[in-house]
Amino acid sequence: MLTAAKLESATLDSVNPTTGEALPSYVALTLDEAQTVIDKVANGFFEWKKQSFAKRAAFLKAVAISLRDNKHELADLMALEMGKPIKEGVAEVEKSAWCAEYYADNGEAFLTPETLESDASHSYVQYPPLGTVLGILPWNAPVWLALRFLAPALMAGNTCVLKADPNVPATANKLVECFYHAGIPENVVANLAVANSVASKMIDHPKVKAVSFTGSSKAGQFIASQAAAGLKPAVLELGGSDPCILMADADLEKALDIITLSRMINAGQSCIAVKRLFVEKSIYSEVCDGLRERFSKLKCGDPRDQSNNLGPLAREDLRDQLHHQVCQSIDAGARCLTGGDLPSRSGFFYPPTLLVDVKPGMAVFEEETFGPVLSVTPIDAIDDALELANDTEYGLGASIWTQSQTDIDQAVETLQSGQIAVNGIVKSDPRLPSGGIGKSGYGRELGPQGIREFVNVQQVWIA
Repeated sequence: MLTAAKLESATLDSVNPTTGEALPSYVALTLDEAQTVIDKVANGFFEWKKQSFAKRAAFLKAVAISLRDNKHELADLMALEMGKPIKEGVAEVEKSAWCAEYYADNGEAFLTPETLESDASHSYVQYPPLGTVLGILPWNAPVWLALRFLAPALMAGNTCVLKADPNVPATANKLVECFYHAGIPENVVANLAVANSVASKMIDHPKVKAVSFTGSSKAGQFIASQAAAGLKPAVLELGGSDPCILMADADLEKALDIITLSRMINAGQSCIAVKRLFVEKSIYSEVCDGLRERFSKLKCGDPRDQSNNLGPLAREDLRDQLHHQVCQSIDAGARCLTGGDLPSRSGFFYPPTLLVDVKPGMAVFEEETFGPVLSVTPIDAIDDALELANDTEYGLGASIWTQSQTDIDQAVETLQSGQIAVNGIVKSDPRLPSGGIGKSGYGRELGPQGIREFVNVQQVWIA
C-alpha cells in the first residue's frame, strides 16, 4: 500500500509503445485533491440537473463539434500513448461525436415518464438522475469508451468524473478540454488524474452515486465488490473471448475479410473482436489458407504512418503475456501458420498470428487474447460449433456466418452473449445496447437501455 508521502509525489508515467521510450510524466492528484474534485463536481449536480433536456442536448451537440475540431490531435495523442493507428483514431473520435449527438437527439424521449395503471388517479414512473457518476476507463479506446459513458450520463442530468488509464494521460486531458471548449462547466465533468491506488478509494467517496467500469474481468470483480459494499449501482464491460461460427454456405470472401478486420482492429486490443473461430470441416483448409494470406499482407509499424495496418501493443507486459499464451498453445498442439514470434525491433509490436487446430484446454481457447492472435477450430456441424462457442466463462459478443435461416435461428436461440452478429462484425453502435454476461460483466451501455442505467426508476402515485 502507498504511504501518504508516496501518494503526494505520485506521477502518471507512460511509455511510447512504438519506441519503448518514456513519455513526459504528469503529476498525479493526491487523495485529498481527488476528493476535492469529486466534491466540486457533486456540487455542480444541483444546477446541472435543473437544466432542461434541450439545454443539455445543446451542450452535447457542442461537444460533438469540439471533438471533430480536435480529432486529428486526439488521434495523434492516441497513436503516441497507446499505439492506435491514426486512421483508426480519427474514426474513433468521429464515432464518439456521433454518440454525443445521438443522446442529444434521443435522450429526452428515452427518459419520458411512463403512465402505469393502478388504483391511483394517476400513477407513473419518471427517471431522475442519481448524482455524480465515476467512470473508470481503459487505455484501448480512450475517447470512445469515455463518450459512451459520458454522453448518456450527462444527458440524463448526472455529473461525471472520469478516471482515465495512466497510459493515456495526455489524451484524457485533451478530451476534457474539448468538453470545456464546448461550454460544459468544470463542475459538471472533470478528469481525475490519479494513480490506480487512489482511484479505488474514489468508489467509496460518499458523493459518488454510481460507477461505470471498462477493463479486465479480474479488475471488474474488485470494482463490483467495492461498489456493492457501498450499495452503489455499477455497469461493468469486461473481457471477452468472442466466438465466430463459419459455415460452408457462407460468403467466404466477405466473411474472411470481416473476420480479419475484427481480429486486427487496434492491433487486436478489442474486447469484442473475434477471438475463437469455428469452421465447418469441408471448408477448413480453404479458410485457413485464406486467413494466412490476409494476415501475411498486414503491415505493422509506426501508427502515425497511415500506410501501416497495425501499431504496437500498448505495453510490454501485455505483449509478453500474449506471447506466453501463444507459446503455451503451440506446445499443447496448435499449429502456427503465420506470426507467433517476438520481433527484434524496438517497441511492443506483435505480428498477426494465426493458430489452427486449436482445442479446448489450450490457452488461446480458454483465456482472453488481447492482441492480433486468432484461434481456429474445425467443427462437424452447427451443434458442435454452438457447444464450443458457449464453452467459455465469457459472454460479450458472438457471430455466425451462414445463409441457412435454420442455422441462424438456432444460433440466435443458443449463443450465450450480450451481442450476436449474423453475417457481419460484432461492433458497438450508439443506437444499440452493448454489454455482456458472465465474466464479461453486467449492465448495458448505449442505446435506450444505456441511459437508464444511472437514473432512479421512481414511482409516483397520486390519489
